Amino acid sequence: VGGRSRVATQLLSGKGFKTVYNMSGGIRAWDSQTAVGPQEQGLTLFDKKESPEAVLKVAYSLEQGLREFYLEMEKTAQNRQVKDLFAKLSEIEVKHQMSIYLAYCDLVDPDINKKEFEKTVEQKAMEGGMSTQAYLDMFQPDLDSPVDVVSLAMSIEAQALDLYQRAVQNIEN
Repeated sequence: VGGRSRVATQLLSGKGFKTVYNMSGGIRAWDSQTAVGPQEQGLTLFDKKESPEAVLKVAYSLEQGLREFYLEMEKTAQNRQVKDLFAKLSEIEVKHQMSIYLAYCDLVDPDINKKEFEKTVEQKAMEGGMSTQAYLDMFQPDLDSPVDVVSLAMSIEAQALDLYQRAVQNIEN
């Protein structure tokens, strides 16, 4: 409702970004599209009768797909700042994965170790339900620009949030 975006705008302004906006009411007040692509994009990852266990496995695989994308981009980046940024982004995805793994332990099996859990996870797509190439084609970032890389990462996270919000509307459990 605007609190987190207010903090984000302060952080960005403090880092030298010149044009930063905080919309009163946050994302709930936004009166336009919040993601791109068809309404059903990525929903094939969920089958409407998903168990919490299955949802967590899909979520983990999406985080893994994005982590692998960032690691691959880190290898190909020429700019040192961009290399470091991709490394940091991949570390963030590891933290996301750990949160999902811990939620799985709480909900399903407190005794499963992380390696055993990972064997049960199938990698199907990247966050937001799109492929790496689809993101690159859609946003056409300059992968030598730290600003473009951050914008790409933010766009991917927005797509992921949108996917989860659409999936919630379709899942019966």
